[in-house]
Amino acid sequence: MGVLDGNPKDEPLHYGEIFDLWQVSATAKMSLSAYQAFHFHAGDKDLKKIIDDLMDQAQHEIRECDKLLKLNGFVPPPPLPDRPSVKLEDIPAGARFSDQEIAAALTSAVSLSLVVCSQIMGKSIHRDIGLLFTKIHTQMAALGKDLLRINKQKGWLVPPPLHLKNPEPVHA
Repeated sequence: MGVLDGNPKDEPLHYGEIFDLWQVSATAKMSLSAYQAFHFHAGDKDLKKIIDDLMDQAQHEIRECDKLLKLNGFVPPPPLPDRPSVKLEDIPAGARFSDQEIAAALTSAVSLSLVVCSQIMGKSIHRDIGLLFTKIHTQMAALGKDLLRINKQKGWLVPPPLHLKNPEPVHA
């Protein structure tokens, strides 16, 4: 019987899986700090709700990745301290992120998360890792759908040039 033929809990992680868990945990910890700041800067209640959901998602990713790292004998990356609370009106206008800027940054982060999850799912040979990132991918896709909806509703979406009609053919 080979090393990878038994119970997934007894199978070793490969270096890529270890690095991915560590990197996702570190990224989620940094993202959580950024989401906290965005929450203080945001004025729109729908945007604040999505930020809350993203903070919950980041905390879930941190718990799951850190648990797997510890179970396999690795020290997870250190957490960042929580940001001090601040009222929106206390943030100077020139230093404050607008709701549109926050929504764009969140959309970019969610999009990147989907790519990273797909890569990890594709290279993982440990079932537990693949399933974890399938679940994270699904949750992030749902959050991306919510972000797209409010970006459209609020008029924050800046689309690339749209192809509205076919050009007339040029005959030479």
